[in-house]
Amino acid sequence: MTLDYPALPGVSESLKHVTEPPYSFFMAIQDIYPTALRLLGRPVLVVGGGPVAERRAKGLLDAGAKVTVVAPVATQNLHALAASGLLTLEQREYRTADLDGVWFAQTATGTSAVDTQVAADAEAQRIWCVNASDHEASAAWTPAVAVVDDVKIAINAGGDPRRAMALRNAVATALETGDLPLRRHRKPDAAVNAGSVALVGGGPGDSGLITVRGRRLLGQADVVVADRLGPRELLKELAPDVRVIEVGKTPGHHPVPQLEINRILVDEALKGNRVVRLKGGDPYVLGRGGEEAEFCRQNGVEVEVVSGVTSAISVPAAAGIPVTHRGLAKGFSVVTGHEELSEVPARPDHTVVLLMGVAQLRDSAAALAGSGLPLDTPVGIVENGYLPDQRVTIGTLGTIADQAEAVGVANPAVIVIGDVVRVSPFAPQHFKTADYSTITPNRPRVRSN
Repeated sequence: MTLDYPALPGVSESLKHVTEPPYSFFMAIQDIYPTALRLLGRPVLVVGGGPVAERRAKGLLDAGAKVTVVAPVATQNLHALAASGLLTLEQREYRTADLDGVWFAQTATGTSAVDTQVAADAEAQRIWCVNASDHEASAAWTPAVAVVDDVKIAINAGGDPRRAMALRNAVATALETGDLPLRRHRKPDAAVNAGSVALVGGGPGDSGLITVRGRRLLGQADVVVADRLGPRELLKELAPDVRVIEVGKTPGHHPVPQLEINRILVDEALKGNRVVRLKGGDPYVLGRGGEEAEFCRQNGVEVEVVSGVTSAISVPAAAGIPVTHRGLAKGFSVVTGHEELSEVPARPDHTVVLLMGVAQLRDSAAALAGSGLPLDTPVGIVENGYLPDQRVTIGTLGTIADQAEAVGVANPAVIVIGDVVRVSPFAPQHFKTADYSTITPNRPRVRSN
């Protein structure tokens, strides 16, 4: 019988024409068949006691293998692992009988002759063995490995370990940042895994300001319960079968009551779904995240809270306004426009940040003035922070309400009250500080004639 195959790049002409059984054909340049070994409870052998052997032994222990290390000399960590009963350490030279009953072997002696002998003995017994001294002659290769959640990445790169590690790191980073999908498609039994809820702070709206952890969880989600604010652009990147439940609120209009939002989170998790509650800012900064987390725990649902970049600090920063600045302000208070301001220090050197405060701006300014805050205290309003339509309005406590009405300031907006507004590049020239030194307190710059 004659089998003829077309010529392929890199394939020897002698392999094209096969005339004798067994009929075989090398369809790839490298004769590697990627697989994963399940070594839980199975005996394995590591020959060698140096740092490489130590790393390989730890990896095998992580896989649940019963590890025996054979070496005349071993590292302190290998001795410690043996003393704790996690592995067996035989301090002697290698013997062929060490391979009896072994499922897998790893050489790492640093001596080519010994590694070659172990590999040859393993080959004779049909035991897979990694020969650390000669990767070309090795029956198996150890890949560069990374673990992201329950995903294990293993990369071989033609026997080039540094190349494999670089590729592994790149793939792991892409998974960790949500650039590659980590979402499960084969769902576990709901009776075994009742799903989970993650309260993810998405920051002030720009998709680049969500944390790496938040982005990863969003990429794993089966259901996303979304607010009106936050990184809405990321919703477009979700897989088509990910359900998005809109529960966004606007001032004075709550189409989905908070109790209903709580119920949605629990019900979806109990169906076995990974649920992400995507919020603007930080879940625990005036975001009712504490209520949602408590409700989940009361109903037996696992919940994780991922902090976000709160708009109380980040949105002022988008306009160049620090909430503290040496010589101008050492502390700050964050309140909503719905709260009483009588307890807030009425001093220009204590920054007041108002969230959701546009509708009550005139009343809030009057309340602060009534508490003793000077009417010439600088005030900045930042609308749509970090977004293309960001707008900054700067005035004083005595003028800001009229200015806001004149230009039509609207939510979402953050209001900053205090001397720190002077630092903003958007501040009028006569607002700006004389310098940014930290030796002496800054003073307003005197306008020259």
